[in-house]
Amino acid sequence: MAGVQQIDTLLVDAMVVTMNDAFDIFPDGAVAIRGDSIVDVGPAQDLTAKYRAAETVACGGRVVTPGLVNAHTHTPMTLLRGLASDRRLDVWLMGYMMPVEREFVSPEFCRLGAQLACAEMIRGGVTAFADMYYFEEEVARATAEAGMRGVLGETILKFPSPDADSYEDALAYTRGYIERWLGHPLIVPAVAPHAPYTATPELLRACAELALEFDVPVLTHIAETRQEVEDNRRANNMPVVPWVKKQGLLDAKVLAAHCVHLDHGEIHTFKNHGTTVVHCPTSNLKLASGIAPIAEMLAHGLTVGVGTDGPASNNNLDMFEEMHLAAILAKGATADPTVLPARQVFNMATRMGAQAMFIDHLTGALEPGKRADLAVIDLSALHNWPRFTMDADGVYAQLVYAAQSGDVTDVMCNGRWLMRDRALLTLDEAALRAAAAEVAGRIDQFLIAREGDLLSKLVAIGGLEREESFEIQVKSRLDGPERVRRLLDHPDTVVVRHSHYRQYDTYFLFGDRTQGRVRYREDNFINPPGDVPIVRSRLTFTDEGKEREFSDAIMLSRSRFIAPASHSRRFYREYFRPDCERELQKERRRWHIDYKGRRFYINVDTFILPPLPGTFLEIKSRTWSKNDAEEKAGLVSEMLNILGVDRAQLFHEEYVNFAQDERADAPAEGG
Repeated sequence: MAGVQQIDTLLVDAMVVTMNDAFDIFPDGAVAIRGDSIVDVGPAQDLTAKYRAAETVACGGRVVTPGLVNAHTHTPMTLLRGLASDRRLDVWLMGYMMPVEREFVSPEFCRLGAQLACAEMIRGGVTAFADMYYFEEEVARATAEAGMRGVLGETILKFPSPDADSYEDALAYTRGYIERWLGHPLIVPAVAPHAPYTATPELLRACAELALEFDVPVLTHIAETRQEVEDNRRANNMPVVPWVKKQGLLDAKVLAAHCVHLDHGEIHTFKNHGTTVVHCPTSNLKLASGIAPIAEMLAHGLTVGVGTDGPASNNNLDMFEEMHLAAILAKGATADPTVLPARQVFNMATRMGAQAMFIDHLTGALEPGKRADLAVIDLSALHNWPRFTMDADGVYAQLVYAAQSGDVTDVMCNGRWLMRDRALLTLDEAALRAAAAEVAGRIDQFLIAREGDLLSKLVAIGGLEREESFEIQVKSRLDGPERVRRLLDHPDTVVVRHSHYRQYDTYFLFGDRTQGRVRYREDNFINPPGDVPIVRSRLTFTDEGKEREFSDAIMLSRSRFIAPASHSRRFYREYFRPDCERELQKERRRWHIDYKGRRFYINVDTFILPPLPGTFLEIKSRTWSKNDAEEKAGLVSEMLNILGVDRAQLFHEEYVNFAQDERADAPAEGG
């Protein structure tokens, strides 16, 4: 037949949902494919007359759509799916994910996790995704072998990560990765500074410069939680988006994930810089991060895609669930059922998602010139039945509100079949399941052992050093704070320093007292005018008992762990989940003295909570040997004599135990 063109594949007997600029739908349509690209889309009768195909696929009345675009995820975290759920983002991330990642993440881990994720996404009709993780070159290899399309960013942090000892090392890795993969038909390498709160200005500037040098995207998290936004305002005196703009990050092509807490000005800034956004409704709700103002973003012309986030915080990679939730969440948040209609949200999961990932010249719609990335969806199952024809756009409502990922029967990417009749063609699902189960068993053993040891949980948080400290100390009631002058003015005493502060202590206590206890302390230093110029927080892990008691109720105690507290009290409460808590608040005046050439600390305390009557004295000194401890115990007895302390006023326990009878145990909030 004259004029008939030879092609490789012709899909017929299908409702073709193109997602092109005109949103054309062909109820009895066809798609013509040659090599890796679409050559024609239209009514089946037209295309069957124009083309002769090596393979003609009768779709049986099913719907053919562009492959779905998952615009934000962390694919290797399929191996952490369901781990430490029902916790806040900071506890989940800093307390569980990062410690496990430090222990287990390797090139092999990332490759296996990415393969498992690709299998899941192919089954759900996804052909392209954006990813951020470690050893991203392994993710790229797994993705390319699976036949999927990816914009894959190497995660860069200001502190050591599983694949880099410093952010300079991470940048060097990223540069080599970009150079090796740039121009690949399926993989777009990217730079992925994790978030503003895990970056420095220098790190963000370096990431932007690297992305601009190679014209690749930047993937990052922006304004995911209210806490992040508030912390940034306190630290930098401005919102998150102006701060990253100041570092030059927005000069690059930036895809910003979450963006839950953007204000109007920040939305305009993103629009002006061409920054795109990805909405992750399930993850944002599961971690209680909030509801992103998607309707406002779209109204101002922002490009917004849809993403699942990682399987550890979702806990799946199902874009049908994500579209459904994105649509109904926007309606509930605005009290407007017309907001984010089905066609618009399906657009966000296909063509606009590709735009958000800066690959819309390749994918996102079924139209000539685009790559052959598509999904075949069977809408004949009971949960999709019946179907109506009165609304030309009714198929979008079916796809968004009724269809499920299990309805996907066939998937093609770049002209290659990845799944036919629900059978994966490029991945061995049974082998992946077995390998993932083996990794999960090792992670389980690690966490079970860690959860049973309080010190291990402390060290696992990261950025903290184990440090043991022994102290000689004695405590007593004091008949008036002025009595301390007897010791301070004594000829054997040299006053080195004096300070005044208010202390807020929270003790986390556990049913198994052999585990020890954790104290979170906040010191508010008070200057002579009465202002608080410095606030310091510390974390201490101690045993419940004492190592030894000398005469005069002088105790030798041990702090097995002491470090700056880099998180909030709420974080530690939710992380440790104590059985109960006790709080102490006191006004403290402290003198650092040398008595007979040995360093001691003299504390004069007034209790605010519980409101104990009178004034209390504490004398303490660090020690490092048995002989030193005994010698200092003798010197403490001398100082008690100088002060004229009645030995009946001494007590043999820590403040928290001494005050126990003054108030009932407080149950742990959230624990």
